[in-house]
Amino acid sequence: MSGSHNHDHSHVEVTAKNAKKLTIALALTFTFLIVEVVAGFITQSLALLSDAAHMFTDAAALAIALAAIKIGQKPADDKRTFGYQRFEILAALFNAMMLFVVAIYILYEAYQRFSQPPEIQSLGMLVVAVLGLIINLISMKILVSSSQDSLNVKGAYLEVLSDALGSVGVIIGALVIYFTGWMWVDTVIAVLIGFWVLPRTWVLLKQSINILLEGVPSEIDIESLRNDLLALEGVQGIHQLKVWAITSKNVHLTAHLIAPDVDQRALYHQAVELLGHEHGITQVTLQIEEDECHPHQHEHSH
Repeated sequence: MSGSHNHDHSHVEVTAKNAKKLTIALALTFTFLIVEVVAGFITQSLALLSDAAHMFTDAAALAIALAAIKIGQKPADDKRTFGYQRFEILAALFNAMMLFVVAIYILYEAYQRFSQPPEIQSLGMLVVAVLGLIINLISMKILVSSSQDSLNVKGAYLEVLSDALGSVGVIIGALVIYFTGWMWVDTVIAVLIGFWVLPRTWVLLKQSINILLEGVPSEIDIESLRNDLLALEGVQGIHQLKVWAITSKNVHLTAHLIAPDVDQRALYHQAVELLGHEHGITQVTLQIEEDECHPHQHEHSH
């Protein structure tokens, strides 16, 4: 009992520590996001605005990770038996839709600018981009240790890492403009950052919609899973196999196994162990039946 209590206590401590780190990283990122948007308009740099859009994905990812920790801790109740875990997916869907709008605006603005590149204050652009890179590196330093323990924090860490690459792109663009006067380079950098963000946004949108539609999570091979269950000793058939996710990391499975003349308790434990070890699914509901007619259901209904 005491071991379990200590484990719970340490889990709460780790969660609180992760929440604190995410809060600091979010405060840094959001503050700089505002600076970068204002600077983008002042310097006329589309690359800065494009990088700000990427910085927005970082802020959103950090906010989602933090919200998932905070709201995910709220207990389930009679109205929400799964609790509030789905909030993470709704926030991710909103994030993806907003990003598409921003990316389309940047590509449209880039198209307009190719014919008439505006005068860009390359030094201001350079200073802001360097500041952005420093902020990203600080956030990465804060999150790196926790990213090994928490998939939630790891996602946020990868967002910050990719934005650091965006800042490097803007720095290169600012230097090229400063030394050559080629104003069109700013637009090219903006488009490249836009195309860097769009595929990741599409993946986020697809994953979010798949989870909301109760689709089979992309990491689950349903055919392999079905064959593994059928290969268990005594299992003659399987039906009502359903696999879905509440959030990106909370996968559930329900299935009816046709297994006459077996020790049902032993089969149940074998199946649960197989699903946990081979497929990473720990939320399992299995019904073991003797034939396709489900006679036991009728007995229970009386």
